[in-house]
Amino acid sequence: MAQANKKKSPVKADYAWQGVNKSGKRIKGNMPADNIDAVRADLRRQGIKPLKIRKASTLFKAKNPKIKTKDIAVFSRVLATMSSSGVPLMQSLEIIGSGHENASMKKLVLSIADDVKSGSSLAEAMAKFPLYFDDLFLSLVEAGEKSGTLEHLLGEIADYQEKTEAIKSKVKKAMVYPAAIIAVAFLVTAILMIFVIPQFESLFQGFGADLPALTKFVVTVSHFFQEKWLLIFGGIFLVIYAILQAKKRSKKVHHFFDRLLLKIPVVGEILRKSAIARFARTTATMFSAGVPLVEAMGSVAGSTGNIVYNHATLEMQKEVSTGSQLNRAMADTNLFPNMMIQMTAIGEESGALDTMLAKVADFFEQEVDDAVDNLTALLEPLIMVVLGTLIGTLVIAMYLPIFKMGSVI
Repeated sequence: MAQANKKKSPVKADYAWQGVNKSGKRIKGNMPADNIDAVRADLRRQGIKPLKIRKASTLFKAKNPKIKTKDIAVFSRVLATMSSSGVPLMQSLEIIGSGHENASMKKLVLSIADDVKSGSSLAEAMAKFPLYFDDLFLSLVEAGEKSGTLEHLLGEIADYQEKTEAIKSKVKKAMVYPAAIIAVAFLVTAILMIFVIPQFESLFQGFGADLPALTKFVVTVSHFFQEKWLLIFGGIFLVIYAILQAKKRSKKVHHFFDRLLLKIPVVGEILRKSAIARFARTTATMFSAGVPLVEAMGSVAGSTGNIVYNHATLEMQKEVSTGSQLNRAMADTNLFPNMMIQMTAIGEESGALDTMLAKVADFFEQEVDDAVDNLTALLEPLIMVVLGTLIGTLVIAMYLPIFKMGSVI
Protein backbone atom coordinates (compact mmCIF):
# COMPACT_ATOMS: atom_id res chain seq x y z
CA MET A 1 0.00 0.00 0.00
CA ALA A 2 2.87 2.39 0.88
CA GLN A 3 4.45 1.66 -2.48
CA ALA A 4 1.21 2.53 -4.24
CA ASN A 5 1.04 5.86 -2.40
CA LYS A 6 4.57 6.67 -3.46
CA LYS A 7 3.71 6.18 -7.10
CA LYS A 8 0.59 8.37 -6.89
CA SER A 9 2.10 11.28 -4.98
CA PRO A 10 3.84 13.07 -7.88
CA VAL A 11 0.65 13.18 -10.01
CA LYS A 12 -1.87 14.70 -7.59
CA ALA A 13 -4.61 16.97 -8.94
CA ASP A 14 -4.56 20.68 -8.14
CA TYR A 15 -7.54 22.04 -6.16
CA ALA A 16 -8.56 25.69 -5.75
CA TRP A 17 -10.08 26.46 -2.35
CA GLN A 18 -11.63 29.34 -0.40
CA GLY A 19 -11.96 29.47 3.35
CA VAL A 20 -11.87 31.45 6.58
CA ASN A 21 -8.84 31.42 8.90
CA LYS A 22 -8.77 31.64 12.70
CA SER A 23 -8.89 35.45 12.55
CA GLY A 24 -12.10 35.36 10.51
CA LYS A 25 -10.32 36.56 7.37
CA ARG A 26 -11.44 35.13 4.05
CA ILE A 27 -8.53 33.53 2.21
CA LYS A 28 -7.99 31.36 -0.86
CA GLY A 29 -5.29 29.28 -2.51
CA ASN A 30 -4.36 26.14 -4.43
CA MET A 31 -3.39 22.75 -3.07
CA PRO A 32 -2.30 19.46 -4.70
CA ALA A 33 -4.21 16.49 -3.25
CA ASP A 34 -5.70 13.08 -4.05
CA ASN A 35 -9.31 14.30 -3.68
CA ILE A 36 -11.56 17.03 -2.24
CA ASP A 37 -11.86 15.25 1.13
CA ALA A 38 -8.07 15.33 1.52
CA VAL A 39 -8.05 19.08 0.81
CA ARG A 40 -10.84 19.67 3.35
CA ALA A 41 -9.00 17.65 6.01
CA ASP A 42 -5.71 19.43 5.37
CA LEU A 43 -7.33 22.87 5.60
CA ARG A 44 -9.02 22.02 8.91
CA ARG A 45 -5.67 20.76 10.23
CA GLN A 46 -4.26 24.21 9.46
CA GLY A 47 -7.14 25.92 11.29
CA ILE A 48 -8.92 27.01 8.11
CA LYS A 49 -12.70 26.54 7.72
CA PRO A 50 -13.26 25.46 4.07
CA LEU A 51 -16.07 27.26 2.21
CA LYS A 52 -15.55 26.24 -1.38
CA ILE A 53 -13.28 23.60 -2.96
CA ARG A 54 -13.09 22.74 -6.65
CA LYS A 55 -10.65 21.18 -9.05
CA ALA A 56 -8.49 23.91 -10.56
CA SER A 57 -9.19 24.59 -14.23
CA THR A 58 -6.28 23.89 -16.57
CA LEU A 59 -7.84 25.50 -19.66
CA PHE A 60 -6.17 28.90 -19.22
CA LYS A 61 -3.68 27.85 -16.58
CA ALA A 62 -0.09 28.86 -17.24
CA LYS A 63 2.58 26.23 -17.32
CA ASN A 64 3.92 25.45 -13.86
CA PRO A 65 7.03 27.51 -13.13
CA LYS A 66 10.35 25.72 -13.20
CA ILE A 67 12.17 24.76 -10.04
CA LYS A 68 15.47 26.62 -9.98
CA THR A 69 18.60 25.76 -8.06
CA LYS A 70 17.94 28.85 -5.95
CA ASP A 71 14.56 27.38 -4.91
CA ILE A 72 16.30 24.23 -3.64
CA ALA A 73 18.86 26.36 -1.77
CA VAL A 74 16.09 28.36 -0.06
CA PHE A 75 14.23 25.13 0.76
CA SER A 76 17.40 23.72 2.39
CA ARG A 77 17.88 26.86 4.49
CA VAL A 78 14.25 26.99 5.67
CA LEU A 79 14.24 23.26 6.48
CA ALA A 80 17.53 23.63 8.37
CA THR A 81 16.20 26.61 10.34
CA MET A 82 12.95 24.85 11.27
CA SER A 83 14.76 21.62 12.23
CA SER A 84 17.23 23.49 14.46
CA SER A 85 14.25 25.23 16.11
CA GLY A 86 12.85 21.87 17.17
CA VAL A 87 10.04 21.59 14.59
CA PRO A 88 9.55 17.89 13.64
CA LEU A 89 10.67 16.96 10.12
CA MET A 90 7.21 15.91 8.93
CA GLN A 91 5.61 19.14 10.13
CA SER A 92 8.43 21.22 8.63
CA LEU A 93 7.94 19.67 5.20
CA GLU A 94 4.17 20.21 5.31
CA ILE A 95 4.53 23.84 6.40
CA ILE A 96 7.14 24.60 3.72
CA GLY A 97 5.18 22.78 1.01
CA SER A 98 1.74 24.24 1.73
CA GLY A 99 3.08 27.78 2.00
CA HIS A 100 5.31 27.82 -1.08
CA GLU A 101 4.41 30.30 -3.83
CA ASN A 102 5.98 28.20 -6.62
CA ALA A 103 3.37 25.57 -7.57
CA SER A 104 6.00 23.14 -8.87
CA MET A 105 8.07 23.49 -5.71
CA LYS A 106 4.94 23.02 -3.60
CA LYS A 107 4.18 19.71 -5.34
CA LEU A 108 7.77 18.56 -4.94
CA VAL A 109 7.94 19.27 -1.19
CA LEU A 110 4.50 17.79 -0.47
CA SER A 111 5.42 14.66 -2.46
CA ILE A 112 8.52 14.28 -0.28
CA ALA A 113 6.35 14.82 2.81
CA ASP A 114 3.96 12.07 1.66
CA ASP A 115 6.82 9.61 1.20
CA VAL A 116 8.30 10.43 4.61
CA LYS A 117 4.83 10.03 6.16
CA SER A 118 4.53 6.57 4.56
CA GLY A 119 7.80 5.40 6.13
CA SER A 120 10.58 6.45 3.76
CA SER A 121 13.68 8.22 5.01
CA LEU A 122 14.23 11.80 3.87
CA ALA A 123 17.13 10.71 1.65
CA GLU A 124 15.00 7.99 0.01
CA ALA A 125 12.15 10.44 -0.60
CA MET A 126 14.49 13.00 -2.15
CA ALA A 127 16.23 10.36 -4.28
CA LYS A 128 13.08 10.16 -6.42
CA PHE A 129 13.89 13.63 -7.73
CA PRO A 130 17.51 13.39 -9.00
CA LEU A 131 16.99 16.47 -11.16
CA TYR A 132 16.80 18.61 -8.01
CA PHE A 133 18.75 16.61 -5.40
CA ASP A 134 22.15 15.41 -6.61
CA ASP A 135 24.40 12.70 -5.14
CA LEU A 136 26.14 15.23 -2.90
CA PHE A 137 22.86 16.42 -1.38
CA LEU A 138 21.58 12.87 -0.86
CA SER A 139 24.89 11.66 0.63
CA LEU A 140 24.87 14.43 3.22
CA VAL A 141 21.21 13.91 4.13
CA GLU A 142 21.76 10.15 4.43
CA ALA A 143 24.87 10.69 6.59
CA GLY A 144 22.89 13.07 8.83
CA GLU A 145 20.02 10.60 9.25
CA LYS A 146 22.37 7.72 10.10
CA SER A 147 24.45 9.73 12.57
CA GLY A 148 21.54 11.60 14.16
CA THR A 149 22.99 14.96 13.09
CA LEU A 150 20.47 15.79 10.37
CA GLU A 151 19.76 19.25 11.81
CA HIS A 152 23.44 20.17 11.68
CA LEU A 153 24.00 18.74 8.21
CA LEU A 154 20.93 20.48 6.80
CA GLY A 155 22.57 23.71 7.89
CA GLU A 156 25.83 22.60 6.22
CA ILE A 157 23.93 21.84 3.02
CA ALA A 158 22.23 25.24 3.10
CA ASP A 159 25.57 27.02 3.63
CA TYR A 160 27.15 25.01 0.82
CA GLN A 161 24.35 25.69 -1.65
CA GLU A 162 24.23 29.42 -0.89
CA LYS A 163 27.98 29.81 -1.39
CA THR A 164 27.92 27.65 -4.53
CA GLU A 165 25.06 29.67 -5.99
CA ALA A 166 26.91 32.90 -5.23
CA ILE A 167 30.03 31.78 -7.08
CA LYS A 168 27.95 30.43 -10.00
CA SER A 169 26.31 33.83 -10.28
CA LYS A 170 29.70 35.54 -10.38
CA VAL A 171 31.01 33.18 -13.07
CA LYS A 172 27.84 33.63 -15.13
CA LYS A 173 28.31 37.38 -14.93
CA ALA A 174 31.91 37.03 -16.10
CA MET A 175 30.81 34.94 -19.09
CA VAL A 176 27.67 36.86 -20.07
CA TYR A 177 29.10 40.39 -19.85
CA PRO A 178 31.69 40.08 -22.68
CA ALA A 179 29.18 38.13 -24.81
CA ALA A 180 26.59 40.87 -24.29
CA ILE A 181 29.09 43.53 -25.37
CA ILE A 182 29.91 41.66 -28.58
CA ALA A 183 26.22 41.08 -29.32
CA VAL A 184 25.33 44.76 -28.79
CA ALA A 185 28.25 45.95 -30.95
CA PHE A 186 27.25 43.56 -33.74
CA LEU A 187 23.57 44.53 -33.52
CA VAL A 188 24.33 48.26 -33.65
CA THR A 189 26.59 47.70 -36.66
CA ALA A 190 23.94 45.61 -38.43
CA ILE A 191 21.23 48.26 -37.87
CA LEU A 192 23.47 51.00 -39.23
CA MET A 193 24.50 48.92 -42.23
CA ILE A 194 20.97 47.80 -43.15
CA PHE A 195 18.91 50.95 -42.42
CA VAL A 196 21.16 54.02 -42.07
CA ILE A 197 23.93 53.64 -44.67
CA PRO A 198 21.49 53.12 -47.60
CA GLN A 199 19.97 56.57 -46.86
CA PHE A 200 23.39 58.18 -47.27
CA GLU A 201 24.12 56.08 -50.36
CA SER A 202 21.06 57.44 -52.17
CA LEU A 203 22.31 60.96 -51.34
CA PHE A 204 25.79 60.21 -52.71
CA GLN A 205 24.44 58.99 -56.05
CA GLY A 206 23.63 62.57 -57.06
CA PHE A 207 27.17 63.87 -56.39
CA GLY A 208 28.57 62.66 -59.73
CA ALA A 209 32.06 62.18 -58.20
CA ASP A 210 34.14 59.32 -56.91
CA LEU A 211 33.58 58.45 -53.26
CA PRO A 212 36.48 58.23 -50.78
CA ALA A 213 37.95 54.74 -50.27
CA LEU A 214 36.60 54.45 -46.70
CA THR A 215 33.09 55.38 -47.85
CA LYS A 216 33.23 52.85 -50.70
CA PHE A 217 34.28 50.15 -48.27
CA VAL A 218 31.43 50.93 -45.84
CA VAL A 219 28.88 51.00 -48.69
CA THR A 220 30.16 47.62 -49.95
CA VAL A 221 29.79 46.13 -46.47
CA SER A 222 26.31 47.66 -46.25
CA HIS A 223 25.31 45.94 -49.52
CA PHE A 224 26.52 42.64 -48.12
CA PHE A 225 24.46 43.08 -44.94
CA GLN A 226 21.35 44.05 -46.94
CA GLU A 227 21.61 41.07 -49.28
CA LYS A 228 22.82 38.45 -46.79
CA TRP A 229 21.32 39.56 -43.46
CA LEU A 230 19.24 36.40 -43.15
CA LEU A 231 22.28 34.24 -43.91
CA ILE A 232 24.43 36.19 -41.42
CA PHE A 233 22.01 36.06 -38.49
CA GLY A 234 20.87 32.52 -39.31
CA GLY A 235 24.48 31.36 -39.64
CA ILE A 236 25.45 32.83 -36.27
CA PHE A 237 22.44 31.21 -34.61
CA LEU A 238 23.15 27.82 -36.21
CA VAL A 239 26.83 27.91 -35.25
CA ILE A 240 26.01 28.70 -31.60
CA TYR A 241 23.28 26.05 -31.53
CA ALA A 242 25.57 23.44 -33.15
CA ILE A 243 28.34 24.14 -30.63
CA LEU A 244 25.97 23.86 -27.66
CA GLN A 245 24.46 20.61 -28.98
CA ALA A 246 27.87 19.11 -29.79
CA LYS A 247 29.12 20.03 -26.33
CA LYS A 248 26.05 18.39 -24.78
CA ARG A 249 26.27 15.18 -26.84
CA SER A 250 30.03 14.63 -27.19
CA LYS A 251 32.42 14.34 -24.26
CA LYS A 252 35.38 15.10 -26.54
CA VAL A 253 33.81 18.35 -27.73
CA HIS A 254 32.80 19.22 -24.16
CA HIS A 255 36.36 18.58 -22.96
CA PHE A 256 37.81 20.63 -25.86
CA PHE A 257 35.67 23.72 -25.13
CA ASP A 258 36.11 23.52 -21.35
CA ARG A 259 39.88 23.33 -21.83
CA LEU A 260 39.71 26.18 -24.36
CA LEU A 261 37.73 28.36 -21.95
CA LEU A 262 40.41 27.90 -19.29
CA LYS A 263 42.98 29.40 -21.71
CA ILE A 264 41.02 32.60 -22.42
CA PRO A 265 42.72 35.60 -20.73
CA VAL A 266 40.96 36.85 -17.57
CA VAL A 267 37.82 34.75 -18.12
CA GLY A 268 39.85 31.53 -18.06
CA GLU A 269 41.43 32.52 -14.76
CA ILE A 270 37.99 33.19 -13.27
CA LEU A 271 36.74 29.76 -14.39
CA ARG A 272 39.87 28.08 -13.01
CA LYS A 273 39.53 29.73 -9.60
CA SER A 274 35.81 28.96 -9.56
CA ALA A 275 36.45 25.24 -10.20
CA ILE A 276 39.10 25.15 -7.47
CA ALA A 277 36.79 26.93 -5.00
CA ARG A 278 33.93 24.52 -5.71
CA PHE A 279 36.26 21.52 -5.41
CA ALA A 280 37.53 22.73 -2.04
CA ARG A 281 34.07 23.70 -0.72
CA THR A 282 32.45 20.39 -1.72
CA THR A 283 35.29 18.25 -0.36
CA ALA A 284 35.32 20.17 2.92
CA THR A 285 31.54 19.87 3.33
CA MET A 286 31.40 16.14 2.64
CA PHE A 287 34.49 15.29 4.70
CA SER A 288 33.18 17.25 7.70
CA ALA A 289 29.92 15.28 7.39
CA GLY A 290 31.82 12.03 7.86
CA VAL A 291 31.63 10.85 4.25
CA PRO A 292 34.80 8.82 3.43
CA LEU A 293 37.20 10.77 1.19
CA VAL A 294 37.25 8.20 -1.63
CA GLU A 295 33.46 8.03 -1.68
CA ALA A 296 33.17 11.82 -1.52
CA MET A 297 35.43 12.35 -4.53
CA GLY A 298 32.75 10.98 -6.89
CA SER A 299 30.33 13.75 -5.87
CA VAL A 300 33.11 16.34 -5.80
CA ALA A 301 33.95 15.61 -9.46
CA GLY A 302 30.47 16.55 -10.60
CA SER A 303 30.43 19.78 -8.62
CA THR A 304 33.51 21.47 -10.15
CA GLY A 305 31.59 22.85 -13.12
CA ASN A 306 34.39 22.08 -15.60
CA ILE A 307 34.97 18.73 -17.29
CA VAL A 308 38.76 19.17 -17.10
CA TYR A 309 38.61 19.33 -13.30
CA ASN A 310 35.91 16.65 -13.31
CA HIS A 311 38.22 14.15 -15.02
CA ALA A 312 41.16 15.22 -12.85
CA THR A 313 39.13 14.60 -9.68
CA LEU A 314 38.15 11.10 -10.84
CA GLU A 315 41.83 10.34 -11.50
CA MET A 316 42.65 11.62 -8.01
CA GLN A 317 39.94 9.34 -6.61
CA LYS A 318 41.74 6.33 -8.14
CA GLU A 319 45.06 7.41 -6.60
CA VAL A 320 43.56 8.03 -3.16
CA SER A 321 41.79 4.65 -3.25
CA THR A 322 45.17 2.95 -3.66
CA GLY A 323 46.59 4.66 -0.56
CA SER A 324 48.04 7.87 -1.98
CA GLN A 325 47.59 11.12 -0.05
CA LEU A 326 45.17 13.69 -1.46
CA ASN A 327 47.82 16.42 -1.73
CA ARG A 328 50.09 14.18 -3.86
CA ALA A 329 47.19 13.22 -6.11
CA MET A 330 46.40 16.92 -6.52
CA ALA A 331 50.01 17.73 -7.41
CA ASP A 332 50.02 15.03 -10.11
CA THR A 333 47.19 16.75 -12.01
CA ASN A 334 49.11 20.05 -12.45
CA LEU A 335 45.76 21.86 -12.11
CA PHE A 336 45.89 23.05 -8.50
CA PRO A 337 48.03 25.91 -7.13
CA ASN A 338 50.93 25.09 -4.83
CA MET A 339 49.36 27.02 -1.92
CA MET A 340 46.29 24.77 -2.01
CA ILE A 341 48.41 21.61 -2.20
CA GLN A 342 50.48 22.72 0.80
CA MET A 343 47.39 23.57 2.87
CA THR A 344 45.86 20.20 1.96
CA ALA A 345 49.05 18.46 3.11
CA ILE A 346 48.94 20.34 6.42
CA GLY A 347 45.27 19.45 6.84
CA GLU A 348 45.95 15.75 6.21
CA GLU A 349 48.84 15.70 8.68
CA SER A 350 46.93 17.55 11.41
CA GLY A 351 43.61 15.76 10.88
CA ALA A 352 41.86 19.03 9.98
CA LEU A 353 41.47 18.55 6.23
CA ASP A 354 37.91 19.91 6.17
CA THR A 355 38.94 23.10 8.01
CA MET A 356 41.89 23.73 5.70
CA LEU A 357 39.88 23.13 2.54
CA ALA A 358 37.11 25.41 3.82
CA LYS A 359 39.72 28.19 4.21
CA VAL A 360 41.00 27.47 0.70
CA ALA A 361 37.43 27.72 -0.60
CA ASP A 362 36.92 31.06 1.19
CA PHE A 363 40.15 32.39 -0.33
CA PHE A 364 39.36 31.39 -3.92
CA GLU A 365 35.73 32.51 -3.68
CA GLN A 366 37.02 35.95 -2.73
CA GLU A 367 39.50 35.73 -5.62
CA VAL A 368 36.62 35.06 -8.02
CA ASP A 369 34.69 38.04 -6.61
CA ASP A 370 37.69 40.34 -7.10
CA ALA A 371 38.44 38.99 -10.59
CA VAL A 372 34.85 39.53 -11.76
CA ASP A 373 34.81 43.06 -10.34
CA ASN A 374 38.13 43.79 -12.09
CA LEU A 375 36.79 42.38 -15.36
CA THR A 376 33.71 44.61 -15.12
CA ALA A 377 35.86 47.66 -14.40
CA LEU A 378 38.12 46.79 -17.35
CA LEU A 379 35.29 46.18 -19.82
CA GLU A 380 33.30 49.36 -19.11
CA PRO A 381 35.87 51.75 -20.68
CA LEU A 382 36.61 49.13 -23.36
CA ILE A 383 32.94 49.17 -24.38
CA MET A 384 33.08 52.94 -24.82
CA VAL A 385 36.26 52.71 -26.91
CA VAL A 386 35.00 49.87 -29.16
CA LEU A 387 31.52 51.29 -29.75
CA GLY A 388 32.89 54.82 -30.09
CA THR A 389 35.48 53.72 -32.66
CA LEU A 390 32.94 51.65 -34.58
CA ILE A 391 30.22 54.29 -34.77
CA GLY A 392 32.77 57.09 -35.24
CA THR A 393 34.32 55.32 -38.24
CA LEU A 394 30.91 54.87 -39.85
CA VAL A 395 29.99 58.53 -39.26
CA ILE A 396 33.29 59.74 -40.72
CA ALA A 397 32.87 57.44 -43.75
CA MET A 398 29.42 58.88 -44.42
CA TYR A 399 30.41 62.54 -44.03
CA LEU A 400 33.71 62.38 -45.95
CA PRO A 401 31.98 62.87 -49.33
CA ILE A 402 30.07 65.86 -47.93
CA PHE A 403 33.31 67.41 -46.62
CA LYS A 404 34.93 66.76 -50.03
CA MET A 405 32.11 68.49 -51.86
CA GLY A 406 32.32 71.42 -49.45
CA SER A 407 36.03 71.88 -50.12
CA VAL A 408 35.42 71.82 -53.90
CA ILE A 409 32.68 74.43 -53.65
